[in-house]
Amino acid sequence: MASFQTEKRLVRDYYAALDQADSSVTAVLETYCADNYIWRGYHPFGMLTSRDEVADQFWHPFKQSMRRIQRRQDIFFAGHNSLRDDEGVWVVSMGHLLCLFDKPWLGIRPSRKLSMLRYCEFSFVKEGKIQETAIYFDIPHLMAQAGLNPFPHQTAAQLVQPGPLTHDGLQFDDADVETGQKTQALINAMCDDLGTWNLGLPLEEELARTWQDDMIWWGPTGIGATYTIERYAKQHSGPFRAAFTDRSFSGHLCRVSEGNYGGFFGWPNFTARHTGGFMGLPSSEQALSFNVIDIYRRDGDKLAENWIFIDLLYMLAQQGDDVLARMASIYPAETL
Repeated sequence: MASFQTEKRLVRDYYAALDQADSSVTAVLETYCADNYIWRGYHPFGMLTSRDEVADQFWHPFKQSMRRIQRRQDIFFAGHNSLRDDEGVWVVSMGHLLCLFDKPWLGIRPSRKLSMLRYCEFSFVKEGKIQETAIYFDIPHLMAQAGLNPFPHQTAAQLVQPGPLTHDGLQFDDADVETGQKTQALINAMCDDLGTWNLGLPLEEELARTWQDDMIWWGPTGIGATYTIERYAKQHSGPFRAAFTDRSFSGHLCRVSEGNYGGFFGWPNFTARHTGGFMGLPSSEQALSFNVIDIYRRDGDKLAENWIFIDLLYMLAQQGDDVLARMASIYPAETL
């Protein structure tokens, strides 16, 4: 059995120190992260290339606005990148950062109530340090909790998303290697099917090749969560495929699985041209880039649950819609 205990412990210790830190965030990053640290985050942050940038642009402002932060992890696993030999270990954490949203953040008017920011984070650990981070978070979900609705009515359900049905997503101990290999093989097969967008099968039959009939797709705010193959096809996959053309796969930076859980991220994952209608939005002549994280739970020989993070703010910014600025002009935080 492969052991990822050293890397898992490093990341858990990092989280413990980071969650408690206030003005000492920079010192925590210096302790746990490499000198040439790379950090990838959702719009408006993008890629940051130093610990100081990460502390100053993300963590300090976030912690000044969100009080009493509590990390509520639902999934935690680790493994080697199946796409290439990184000579290191990727550690994955997914859940919510629970907090009191007390001061404006990114121009978003605070609710002064309990709020939960959905996140998923991939940490690349090598030589005893975190070398890279990809942390994707659902900012529109936070806005919705504050009573702001930046998008038209979505096709699926808006809700705070729970962890796995089986409540076994926190793999602090190492899982059986063969189990993780089966999960990775199934995810790869699903990606191969998705890459074609057209196997000559009806959409629901195509999905049934790798998905359970009672699958749950935990999508981001703006699209929503949907249950069963039939509803997923009607409420997301079908409309999405109908609204985009000229799709070009850019590749994933990491695919990793352990036990019954696995996932991937890209920067970007793919590009596509919007022909109109997705989320009620007009068409765009340019190819749009999509930064995405997907996390999966396997049950037997099919995928059962999928938590997905799509940077919709970045996608809309490419179409000329600065969602954060638009919402701040309608609901200015300084009027509180």
